[in-house]
Amino acid sequence: MGEAWQWPYKSTGRVRALVLLALGVVKVATAEQLRQLVLPGTADAQTVRNACKDLRHAGLVESVGKTSRPGKAAQQLWNLTTAGLAAAAAELGRPVREMGGTARDAAKAGAAHALAVSDTIDAFRQSPPLATKPIARRGTDSGVPSLPAQARQVLVRPPGLGHLRGWETEVALPVTGTFATPTKGSLRADAVLTAPEDGVPVLFVEVDNHTEPAAVVARKIERYQKFFQRQVKDHRGRDVAMWSTLWEDSGRGGFPPVALVFAKDVGAEARLNRMKAIRDVSRPCWEGKWQSDHGWHVAPEGEEREGWWSFDGTVPVIATHLGQLKAKGPHGPIWWRFGRAEWQTLADALTNTNTREDYLARDEQRRQEREAARVVEDQLVRDELERWQESWECPSCGTDFTPDTVGEDGYQPAEGGRCPTCERVHRELQAERAAAEDAARSNGILARLRARAEGQ
Repeated sequence: MGEAWQWPYKSTGRVRALVLLALGVVKVATAEQLRQLVLPGTADAQTVRNACKDLRHAGLVESVGKTSRPGKAAQQLWNLTTAGLAAAAAELGRPVREMGGTARDAAKAGAAHALAVSDTIDAFRQSPPLATKPIARRGTDSGVPSLPAQARQVLVRPPGLGHLRGWETEVALPVTGTFATPTKGSLRADAVLTAPEDGVPVLFVEVDNHTEPAAVVARKIERYQKFFQRQVKDHRGRDVAMWSTLWEDSGRGGFPPVALVFAKDVGAEARLNRMKAIRDVSRPCWEGKWQSDHGWHVAPEGEEREGWWSFDGTVPVIATHLGQLKAKGPHGPIWWRFGRAEWQTLADALTNTNTREDYLARDEQRRQEREAARVVEDQLVRDELERWQESWECPSCGTDFTPDTVGEDGYQPAEGGRCPTCERVHRELQAERAAAEDAARSNGILARLRARAEGQ
C-alpha cells in the first residue's frame, strides 16, 4: 500500500530514473521528447508522462509551462526542481555544481529554444526503438474472447552518435573568469557532445532558431575562438589550453569543431542565405592560412599554388538543418563545412584537407616518382652504353653501328660485317655485275652462232 501511495501513477523505478537522467541533460522537455530520448520503443508518451507525474508527486520535477509552437497543440513542459537537479546529478554521475539550473524560467516562457536543443540531441542520437512486448486486447463483453496481440511496426532510424550521458547543455565557456563563475562576454554552449567511442572529437553544438541576426551568431563563433585560445597553468606550471582541461584533445590539430544546427524551417533558399551570411561574417575565425616553403601567401586566383593550409588557431564550423539531421542522421552527407563547396559526411567535414601533412606526402610522392624516373633513365643509359660497346665500324663506310641494327630487308650484320646500307649497295653491285656477265656471255654465244651460220 505504501508503494502505491508513494507512486500513485504506478511508474516503474527504471522509467523514473531514465526521465531524471534525460531532464538532467536537456533541462526541459515535453513527455514526447523524453520518450524519444530514453524510451523510443514505447507506443506513446503515457508511460513517460506517468513517470513525470510520479516524480512531481515526489517533488523532483514540475510542470510550470506549456509549449507554444505555431500550428501544434500545446503540451506540458517538464523541468527539474532543485531537489530533482540533485537526483539527476546522481543518475548522471556528475557533481551538482556542474548541472546548471532548473530551467524553470525557460519552461514558463515556453522554452522554444530548449525544445529545439532537445530535438537536436535526439536527432544526433537516433536512439533505435526497441519493440515492447505486444499485449493482447480484452474483449468488451465477458463472452467475447481476447483479441490476439499485434506486433507493432518499429521505425528504422539511421545510425546515431553518442550516448545521452555524453551530452551536456548550457555549458559555460568562460572567455574570462572560471567555469563556475564566467565573467561578462563569456558564452554558454547550447550543447556539448563527448563521444570518443565513435571516433569524433568533442563537438560544440549551437542550435539556431532564426531569432537572432546572422552577425550575432557569427560573434558567438568569435567568442568560441577566444575561449579556445585561452591558456591556463596546469599542475606542472605549463601553459595549456583551458578547454583541454575539461575535454580530451582528439589530436586532429586546431581547435574543437562547432556544429551549427538550423532548427527553423524557413525554406531552403532562406536557410542557405543565412548560412552564407554567418559564414562570411565569421570568416576570420574559421578560414585557414595558406603557407608555402617561402612563407605565408595566397596566390592570385587561377595561379597554381604549391603549399598547404594551416588551421592552427581556427575554429572548424560545420552546418546542417535539423530536418536533414533527423532524416539522415549525423553520419549522412548533410554537413557543410564553411570554406568548402559540397555537402559531406561528418567524418569528411571534420577532416582538415590540404594540410602540411598532405603537402609533405605529395612532396614525398613526387620525390619517389623522380627517383623512379631517374632509375629508369640510368638504366636506359647503361643499356645504350652496353650496345655501343659492342659496336664496330663498317669496313666500307666507317660508320659505327651495333649488332642489333637491322636493315629494311631484315639484314642483320655479323660482327665485323658491313652496315645494312653498305650491304645493300654491295648486293646491288654484285647483282649488276652478275647481270653484265650474263649479258656478255649471251652476246658471245650469239655472235659465234651467227658466224657459223654465215659460213655455211
